[in-house]
Amino acid sequence: MTHLQSAKAIRSLLFTAFLFISVFTVLAQPPAGYYSAAEGLDGQQLKQTLHNIIKNHNSRSYSQLWNDFNQTDKKSNGKVWDMYSDVPGGTPAYEYTFFSDQCGNYNSEGDCYNREHSWPKSWFNDQMPMYTDLFHLVPTDGYVNGKRSNYPYGEVGSASWTSTNGSKLGSCVTDGYSGTVFEPIDEYKGDLARGYFYMSVRYYGEDANWPGSAMVDGAEIRDWALAMLLRWNQEDPVSQKEIDRNNAIYNLQQNRNPFIDDASFAVRIWDPTAAVYAQQLTTHLRVFPNPAQKNGTISVEWTSQTTVDQLRVVDISGRILLEQQLPDQSNTIQNTLPLESGFYFLQLIHQNEVVATSKLILN
Repeated sequence: MTHLQSAKAIRSLLFTAFLFISVFTVLAQPPAGYYSAAEGLDGQQLKQTLHNIIKNHNSRSYSQLWNDFNQTDKKSNGKVWDMYSDVPGGTPAYEYTFFSDQCGNYNSEGDCYNREHSWPKSWFNDQMPMYTDLFHLVPTDGYVNGKRSNYPYGEVGSASWTSTNGSKLGSCVTDGYSGTVFEPIDEYKGDLARGYFYMSVRYYGEDANWPGSAMVDGAEIRDWALAMLLRWNQEDPVSQKEIDRNNAIYNLQQNRNPFIDDASFAVRIWDPTAAVYAQQLTTHLRVFPNPAQKNGTISVEWTSQTTVDQLRVVDISGRILLEQQLPDQSNTIQNTLPLESGFYFLQLIHQNEVVATSKLILN
């Protein structure tokens, strides 16, 4: 039986519903169909498909990065957006002006900014095109960058050194590793985690000569670090800064960071529990855009071998925030969810049993 014949044979068992809920504004805007090949996939199959979508990007030269940062990492006040010195909602100890404050020599914090390989270049043997890939290159204070060196990211117990914005160097207390690590502030942990997810997928199968480190084996993120980064990804959802940066880099490199565009990709690739759960359900559920914001529209699309009669939203503690019956034979609905910014689960229910679930991030 061909794939087409098989699809026709089970069509009577399947249905696709589109649910439009008046809650969110579409912010990230990948081209129409950009991720269509990844729909319904998870695990290694999804990883390979995303790699095929984002590979062969327009490689930048190292000197071009100074100009690129002026498009990708500019604060609203026109200053350099340095995640190692910025104080969200507060006043940083110093700020940099593009071009005139480029490093140069430095002796202390506040001297100049440079080009930080958040995935250290020694881990991939200084090779191109990863050497200039903007999705892991960011402008940072030269002195703090030097302190970070090529240490892994991690969580510090007692810090041996702390930057003016609270970034720390010290022994790791994250389960699975006890060496020296650099810990960024909480507000930027998700940003850096999603940059690592990008690198692991963009260079999947292209890492034969990468020396790696205590954090990565080639382009594969080691288990202790992956568990931590998945947690950072959850605790620090995608921000408007990342969305704007993703769009700016797309204009320069002609590829995108999938993990900014769709929050479900990370767990669909690397979360074993989520993958097993999805297989047990034999139900495909897609929520987009995700992350999203208030006062706009979110779409929920699913294909299932059972009917769905209820929509439910719960928080991370399992507390039910909303339950709504879905009308028989209906595949569209308008609704408003009175939710604050945060991390939620959207569930589809049949006879009080969960038949599909998706993580939902509201900025």
